[in-house]
Amino acid sequence: MPGNLTFEDLKARVATGEIDTVIAAQTDMQGRLAGKRFHAQHFVDSAWEETHSCDYLIATDLEMATIPGYKASSWEKGYGDHVMRPDLKTLRLVPWLDGTALVLCDVLDHHGHAAVPHSPRAVLKRQIARLESLGLTAMVATELEFYMFRETFEDLRNAGYRGMTTISAYNEDYHVFQTTKEEDVMRAIRNGLFGAGIPVENSKGEADAGQEEINVRYSDALDTADNHVITKNAVKEIAFQKGRAITFLAKWSHDYAGSSSHIHQSLAGADGANAFHDAEAGHGMSRLARHYLAGLLKHASEGTFFLAPFVNSYKRFAADTFAPTRAVWGVDNRTAGYRIAGADTKAVRIECRVGGSDLNPYLAIAAQIAAGIDGIENELELESEFTGNAYAARRARRIPATLREATMAMKRSKMLRAAFGDDVIDHYVRAAEWELEDYDRVVTDYEIARGFERA
Repeated sequence: MPGNLTFEDLKARVATGEIDTVIAAQTDMQGRLAGKRFHAQHFVDSAWEETHSCDYLIATDLEMATIPGYKASSWEKGYGDHVMRPDLKTLRLVPWLDGTALVLCDVLDHHGHAAVPHSPRAVLKRQIARLESLGLTAMVATELEFYMFRETFEDLRNAGYRGMTTISAYNEDYHVFQTTKEEDVMRAIRNGLFGAGIPVENSKGEADAGQEEINVRYSDALDTADNHVITKNAVKEIAFQKGRAITFLAKWSHDYAGSSSHIHQSLAGADGANAFHDAEAGHGMSRLARHYLAGLLKHASEGTFFLAPFVNSYKRFAADTFAPTRAVWGVDNRTAGYRIAGADTKAVRIECRVGGSDLNPYLAIAAQIAAGIDGIENELELESEFTGNAYAARRARRIPATLREATMAMKRSKMLRAAFGDDVIDHYVRAAEWELEDYDRVVTDYEIARGFERA
């Protein structure tokens, strides 16, 4: 659902002093919120129409460094402004911050006020519009996993991220007693998000010590992506307030399971019904669903960067860990990269299990939709379903094992270039190249510990 606060309601609450701060935020390339805190009176007087931000916000890395090599943003271009236009449909209360509301913004060109094509929300909106021209609506949910630690963010930073202590000492998958010990944080997260208009379904312990999962109700693609980025920010803020640290790294330790963000997806027709469902077809999957899935599989390697955008992301893909290594499909098979969930029911859908908790939901969902549209438009035939242990299927289609491999597949993708535009793909290719360049220059703890004396 969109935000839970109308503009008229906001003005009334500002007048009474109930709300004194409005956060206006866009989403950066990494899926983080970036923006400004307005005095609420100024926001309702004028800033609700637009504000401005530096164009480098969607041309940086995790460290917010100014990266050379971008066509859209550079020192040569002077690092000018973009327009941030609040989408008032996303306006909502922020219950965990006193007197505060939040609104998400679209990013527009400073001169012509056209959408900046490489801004994440615009990338997704373009693919949604393509589906709408076919009379279809993308319905999506993202399952978001993360780890919780006993220490604060500051404690861990000051310790050089050594000696971290997960909130639990053992695997807490579905474990009610252990998650009771964490309930002061998780209850605040569930209730805070619900109070912000995000329809939380549940939280649970996940498949390792200290690992959590939060689930939000299935919705249209844009609403789901909006909910995802707000949820990640909320989880960090609420954990910070409770004296705990959180990480959404896909693989924070080689000794622990990785954290994912599985993407459940289906298409709704004009009548709102699930267009992936056909009660008379195998597994209840319509021909449309089979074409869509065939597109996902055909272009799996090309879209992997948008599901796994960092060097660290690829450490998660390991056999026998519930993270996939093969881009095959199966019915209720968690070893496959693509799982059919809800088979033979009206809720039949495709679950992409490739994505990590570090993905940008706008970009990841957009890449999935683009591949699915290609399958629909070209009526691609779906390969036979995979049965058994996909980890052992050595000849099956492999998920790219490194960021380099995924970057090359994205760079060469004719489908993605046609769907997103050359400039957009080149922008994200540069982001991937910089991630590799920066990683390659750094001497790691692993190298020193392994070779300092023995080399």
